[in-house]
Amino acid sequence: MSSLLNPNSLFSLESYAHAALFEGCTYAWEPLGKLLNYLAIQKLGIIDVVIPHGVILVDRDQISIGAGTVIEPGVLIQGPCIIGKDCVIRHGAYIRGGALIGDHCVIGHDTEVKHSIFLNHASAPHFNYVGDSIVGNNANLGAGVKCANVRLDRREVTIKLDGEIFETGLKKCGALIGDGAQLGCNCVTNPGTVIAKQGVCFPCKNVGGYIAEQGILS
Repeated sequence: MSSLLNPNSLFSLESYAHAALFEGCTYAWEPLGKLLNYLAIQKLGIIDVVIPHGVILVDRDQISIGAGTVIEPGVLIQGPCIIGKDCVIRHGAYIRGGALIGDHCVIGHDTEVKHSIFLNHASAPHFNYVGDSIVGNNANLGAGVKCANVRLDRREVTIKLDGEIFETGLKKCGALIGDGAQLGCNCVTNPGTVIAKQGVCFPCKNVGGYIAEQGILS
């Protein structure tokens, strides 16, 4: 076991409303395998905002949206899904089933989110794809960042750290992006990428493996 891959090494969970999802997890990718079961036991269908004309809610009774969140026209949200308080979901966003989004998050224009977890103040604001990934508190994805979630050979996603290979048990696993990490425009993260807290990736990089805390991929 490497403690660098523990959820508490990548994410601060004290103020996250869904910290229970991470309880008992040894590795940071394990909450992804628990996500649908977690959503299934939540009280969904609570929408505390006015939904404007032009928004499509699929399985509305499986969608919850917190107070203060702005949903712009042209958004499609599919349940099961929880969106927290004071978020902004911009025109053209596509939130597919199995999304768990914290408070004060931004899901931007033409951004697609699929079976992913956003902690508080996480942002995917422009033309992003976030599949089977976890985006930490205050982490930001630059315009055009794509988090690939499936290997080309369709085999199980593994994570390599310090010469050791960790099996995730997942055929779909995107990126684990720690608190405060920043990805420059048009980066692509390969399946199983881990970026620790405050990690930085310069624009237009093909990102894989493990980026250390405060590390820079330039």
